Amino acid sequence: MATTQVIGKRKRIALVAHDHKKQDLIDWAIFNKTTLAKHELFATGTTGKFLEESLDRPVKKLLSGPLGGDQQIGSMIAEGEIDVLIFFWDPMEAQPHDSDVKALLRLGVAWNIPMACDRATADFLMTSPFMHEEYEKNLPDYTDYLKRKI
Repeated sequence: MATTQVIGKRKRIALVAHDHKKQDLIDWAIFNKTTLAKHELFATGTTGKFLEESLDRPVKKLLSGPLGGDQQIGSMIAEGEIDVLIFFWDPMEAQPHDSDVKALLRLGVAWNIPMACDRATADFLMTSPFMHEEYEKNLPDYTDYLKRKI
């Protein structure tokens, strides 16, 4: 049995960036300032502070990634409170919280939300007609998984 969720015109967008990718995310956000202004923004710690200053608009700031911010966003994804994830992660540097990073990406896929992990993909997402209208997405059915015998 397939279920769906309607994502409104105003998306709830989570913005996350590793230290060496923060400036790239800030530059991208400034380039997409007009589009982002139509949506509700969430970000982890320092990234949120930089975004708020650069965009001159409020950003709901969560904890720093290594202190639980990635997990907070993951929880919001699982609860249906995040519609889009923009996560500029650094593929060239190991992170002390790599398991949190992997979990965040896994939750994005598990709950079928649009995700971008690089600037090109983020640009494609922002210019999609779906960013400017309601979108009905399929929600995975995890009934069999939840009812499995352990």
